Amino acid sequence: MAEIQQQGGGDEGGKKRAKKGSTKVDMTPMVDLGFLLLTFFVMTTTLAKPQIMEINMPVKPKERDQQNELKASNAMTVLLGSDNRIFYYKGLHQPAEGIIPQLEESNWSAKGIRQTLLTETRANPKLVVLIKADETSSYKNLVDILDEMSITGTQKYAIVELDNADAGLLRNAEKGGAQ
Repeated sequence: MAEIQQQGGGDEGGKKRAKKGSTKVDMTPMVDLGFLLLTFFVMTTTLAKPQIMEINMPVKPKERDQQNELKASNAMTVLLGSDNRIFYYKGLHQPAEGIIPQLEESNWSAKGIRQTLLTETRANPKLVVLIKADETSSYKNLVDILDEMSITGTQKYAIVELDNADAGLLRNAEKGGAQ
């Protein structure tokens, strides 16, 4: 509280002077008010909301017979490698049948993988993009390729586990450039 302290004193020399008091202001209520306002604004402020992307995952069929087979003409595989490198090939990699695809390297620019996805989805509306990330690829690259799917309007894509055949293709491409 604000208080005024007065000093007692008599008249000196018969002169009457106005009493001068020193003022001392207690700042405790002001500090309390400041903290209350700070708490109010912190609690009512909306912080940056996380941006999310909706991914609908299909239900796994109970039997292998219920799975739909993907035609090689409707498939495109994107391989995410180390050091922000990205490779892709058209069709399916079927080493048992002697089908080894031509692996091509791309980049993350608008003229890179985005242009490739736009061209392929326009040419084939039934295109399914299989995304396969290597253990050495970064999580950022996976998020970036999902963003590219959204930007290009690719309707059908799947995140698939990298098999040994594709891992071998990826290792060869990373060592000596795209095949």
